[in-house]
Amino acid sequence: MKKAKLTALLLGGVMAASVFAGCGSVDKDAVAAVFDGQEIALGVPNFAARLQQAQDDDLYAYYFGGNVWNTDLSGTGVTVQDDVKNTVMDNLFAMYTLEAHMDEYGVTVSEEELTEISDVASEFLAANSSEALEELGADQEIVEEYLRLLTVQQKMHDAIIAEADTNVSDEEANTSAYSYVRISKTTYTDEEGKSVEYTEDELKKLADTVETFAAEAKEGTLEDAAEAHSYTVSQGTFTADDDILDAKVLTALKGLEEGAVSGVIDTDSAYYVVRLDAKTDAAATEATRESIISERETALYKEVLSGWQESHTWEVKEDVWKDVTFDRLFTTIVPSTEDAESTEQ
Repeated sequence: MKKAKLTALLLGGVMAASVFAGCGSVDKDAVAAVFDGQEIALGVPNFAARLQQAQDDDLYAYYFGGNVWNTDLSGTGVTVQDDVKNTVMDNLFAMYTLEAHMDEYGVTVSEEELTEISDVASEFLAANSSEALEELGADQEIVEEYLRLLTVQQKMHDAIIAEADTNVSDEEANTSAYSYVRISKTTYTDEEGKSVEYTEDELKKLADTVETFAAEAKEGTLEDAAEAHSYTVSQGTFTADDDILDAKVLTALKGLEEGAVSGVIDTDSAYYVVRLDAKTDAAATEATRESIISERETALYKEVLSGWQESHTWEVKEDVWKDVTFDRLFTTIVPSTEDAESTEQ
């Protein structure tokens, strides 16, 4: 893992603790979790959680204002703070599990990589205020260990997904391109720019208008007909098993030859008139191929990791983990372009 990437895993900028009052520092040596009998000190999970908070504080403050960490934004009964903390512990379980299986994939962390990790940790500590570092619970040993675990995780991830099936047939990847006009059957925008629901009489007139529009699109072009009726032509792509398009629209598209325009497609909420622009869109097809491969890699990684985790034990010491709170906020200071470029070495 390159030095610049390790730096990015920490922060793209310099952090400074805000003036909000907060609780004292946690006991970094307390046992926060146990992996197969191995005690995990609070230092690393605390740092991982507070680092994530620091990375997100500015964003949350911009959109929500103040401290939203103790708010249930998702409506699931879990605060934003606890959601982050749960994710941190889940990720640490994954990290220690992957570390336990490094030999199976011949994965190691070289002395050179350990030196890079040490350098990045030192730079991180030097770049941040003492107040921020105290809030993060960051010291050389903790930051190095967190970066080492991240390095192991990334290298194991890469080793596992390298075994994924990357053979995707042209038929499976094939992605077509189309243009379409969608006319809502529920509402329209009046002269004052307000959204108004159609009456029954208006819907009958709309049906006739759309039929006229479709006929004109077939005789001329979709674009000219749309302009005449003040409709908007949009573009899209689809695959044979597309599950996003309305089923009626997908069926109609599959039945068209290249360049052909459909009749009116009547769905529950809208009318469509579509044109098949290309049975095979080269760029979109390659993007679909890459997406399929990525999905296979993700599935394989999750399958291997979850299979391993079934043979390991992981216990979070909630009485210790509860002491990690996001009561004190951070501010991120974006580095200058010159500073940012200096990390790309």
